[in-house]
Amino acid sequence: MCVIFFYANSDPQPGGYRLILASNRDEFFARKTVKASEWPDADHVVGGIDLEPGREGGTWLAIGSASGVFKVGALLNLTGEPKPRDAVAHKNILQPNNQNNHNNSHSSSNMSNISNSKRPENNDNEHFLLGRGMIVADFVSQFDEPNSILNFNQSLLQDCTKYSAFNFVSIQIGPKSLPAQIRLLSNVPPTLNDFEEGKCYGFGNSLPGTPFEKVRFGQQQFSDIVEEHGTATVEALSAQLLMLLKNKKKFWPDAELKRRAPNWGEELSALNVHIGDRGYGSRTHSIILVDTNNKMHFFEENFDPEINSLEPCNLRTVVHKHLGAI
Repeated sequence: MCVIFFYANSDPQPGGYRLILASNRDEFFARKTVKASEWPDADHVVGGIDLEPGREGGTWLAIGSASGVFKVGALLNLTGEPKPRDAVAHKNILQPNNQNNHNNSHSSSNMSNISNSKRPENNDNEHFLLGRGMIVADFVSQFDEPNSILNFNQSLLQDCTKYSAFNFVSIQIGPKSLPAQIRLLSNVPPTLNDFEEGKCYGFGNSLPGTPFEKVRFGQQQFSDIVEEHGTATVEALSAQLLMLLKNKKKFWPDAELKRRAPNWGEELSALNVHIGDRGYGSRTHSIILVDTNNKMHFFEENFDPEINSLEPCNLRTVVHKHLGAI
């Protein structure tokens, strides 16, 4: 389970922000990851990097910039969806603590995998779907015309059923004279939606028309934070957003979440998930702020169970970077 909330506006009020984004990444704690930083082979990109064998180089959330334009990409699993009929697969990619039978698809946050996480290893040349993390990496790292937000999404729409089910959030912001562009591409069924700038949005592991209760709550809270603290200092605003991401209240019952994850719905119904005995939860809290001068502030907190097995997110990373003149 993952969630993302954001506000994008190419020309906000004085003292405001062009981008306000808060996101939780829910994942198995054992999955190897590089914390948020400038990428070694693409220093115009900032984000975490997946090190899962067979998925290396992909990411769930990143921001890239060139010539005053910046792009944000985020990948959310669509929980409880069947394997696409024409999915591209490759062999024997097993993540730690997550051995599945041949009918299960690999997914960075597939809830059905939690109940399978302690099964014996299966060595029958299992096949798993094409990794989705490179979708984000490709989008945020390339700034030529074929990879503009419009062209990239239209191209992805043609091939999206090669992947297991996902929501792909993409944002592109350039000159103040042009509105921010916001897209959401879902592949079950293949759908591409546009969204207006200047509004607050929230998405999770279901289709946008049927959000989980925690996403409904989080979007409203996020909107309240933006309205009340949208011109506050970076420190004050990020503190408010972090409190939202760490909310442990369970929003249960939830009919859509129960439908998609019948065995684990209640455990997954909080914004801040922690299922210690399965080694799974909200292992990364991320906040990205871009001010009116195009200066980016990327805050990330990560959970390290070897340091503290009970209190999530005790390692903090901060990246400040100017994204170019606008």
